[in-house]
Amino acid sequence: MPPQRVFALPRQQSLLLPAVINPFVQDTKLTKATVIKCVLLGIFLVPIRAILMSLVLMVTWPVAVIITFKHPLKGAVEPMTGWRRFMCRNVMAALGRAYYFCMGFRVVVKGKQVGSSEAPILAVAPHSTFFDGIVCIVAGLPSTVSRVENLATPIFGRFVRCLQPVLVSRKDPDSRKNTIQEIDSRAKSGGHWPQVLIFPEGTCTNRSCLITFKQGAFIPGVPVQPVLMKYPNKLDTVSWTWQGFSSRTLLLLTLSQLYTTVEIEFLPPYIPTEEDKKTPALFASRVRGTMARALGVPVTDHTYEDCRLMISAGELTLPMEAGLVEFTKISRKLNLKWDNVKKELEGFAAMASSCKGGRITIDEFARFLKLPVSPPLEELFALFDRDGDGTIDFREYVIGVTILCRPANTEDVLRMAFQLFDTDEDERITREEFTALLRSALGVSDLNMAKLFKEIDADGSGFITFNEFQAFATTHPEYAKLFTTYLELQRYQAIQEARPGDLELSGQTSSEDQQEDGASDKKDD
Repeated sequence: MPPQRVFALPRQQSLLLPAVINPFVQDTKLTKATVIKCVLLGIFLVPIRAILMSLVLMVTWPVAVIITFKHPLKGAVEPMTGWRRFMCRNVMAALGRAYYFCMGFRVVVKGKQVGSSEAPILAVAPHSTFFDGIVCIVAGLPSTVSRVENLATPIFGRFVRCLQPVLVSRKDPDSRKNTIQEIDSRAKSGGHWPQVLIFPEGTCTNRSCLITFKQGAFIPGVPVQPVLMKYPNKLDTVSWTWQGFSSRTLLLLTLSQLYTTVEIEFLPPYIPTEEDKKTPALFASRVRGTMARALGVPVTDHTYEDCRLMISAGELTLPMEAGLVEFTKISRKLNLKWDNVKKELEGFAAMASSCKGGRITIDEFARFLKLPVSPPLEELFALFDRDGDGTIDFREYVIGVTILCRPANTEDVLRMAFQLFDTDEDERITREEFTALLRSALGVSDLNMAKLFKEIDADGSGFITFNEFQAFATTHPEYAKLFTTYLELQRYQAIQEARPGDLELSGQTSSEDQQEDGASDKKDD
């Protein structure tokens, strides 16, 4: 039995799996007893609470109309002062508390909120539900960041106007720049404007971790007061995530509880260092770390883009969680754009369409490549399989294709692989040359070789030119890496035959071979 090559697979800690695989799923399980209890309580509580909430809204709406009457939202906007600000901070806040009280919320406030001169920005996390709006009421109706479309919402649009929000428009290409400028202007107004309240995560999670904070709240480089949101209830009826109960179901479940506790904790303001002011991403990361330690939860590098990938995975008939790759980290470390990752997801879906759970086994890997399971293929599969569980998920696939396979597509490497087939050196590969190598090296059957040859031979000329070979390798990077892996195994066996006593299967490798492995396989990824 020929000796197997022994190599280590060092992994960068930063590319290992996150502490929480899927923070966008609401997995509350409703037992039969819980459902019966909710139904019995809901029969009485829901109608009563609906009536009380309607009465509060009937009072609140005209108050909001009076406050915002002839007060501009665009152009040279000035903060509300005098009686308008008094009614906002006192009357509207009191009515808001009454509204949440009618819904059954019991609010517990910890810590002390500082003024806008001490901390112009309030950073609230984790953001997990539409009920989180209660923090605006507790904080005295500070300004928020809101979409322009929200102003047109019946009844509630008028309430949003009372907050004098920083408006974001999807139709305006300069909206992001203008939003950041407006936040910066208000944050540096020296207390002229009320505080700006921002949910820096940018999307809802299940509160199991803190995902990446967007940088908008941290670009001004001013002190930020972290605000923690907790819902310490036995039954979670509030988490509104990308996978789980609908908003209507959550509302009915919440109204069917005797009460729902929400804890809002104001942490001491975080004063940025000079380094923080120069690097908003670092500032955001440090504030997030402070909040995570206070909550006792881990941090991950998931973002809203992961949610988009989840939706795309579902559309490709993959499990939605297959799209979770910690997009921000992966894109930054591997220099990938959204379109690149989306394209890789489509390629992965084609490979994983027949397997359950969105994970590829070595048999499916081989079937997709139209190759039998062989030592070179097993080694390539092992390089993709970062956690060694015998399967490849989409995250491992993206990392593998980018780190392992794309570098194998350089012209020099492809020229070497081409010459491996082109035995008579006439700058073209005949079907016989192609068949001879694949049969001896990878054990491919005649039927599979015919299909593969036809795919590479784009013009149907009966032979493969280097341009055709290069074009195929570009769109199928796994093959290029497979052939370089085969060459490395061949070199290794030649070294074994020359120095049979130098390399032992105990895991000891010579420094020369370790250098070879590191340079060619890029295992230290």
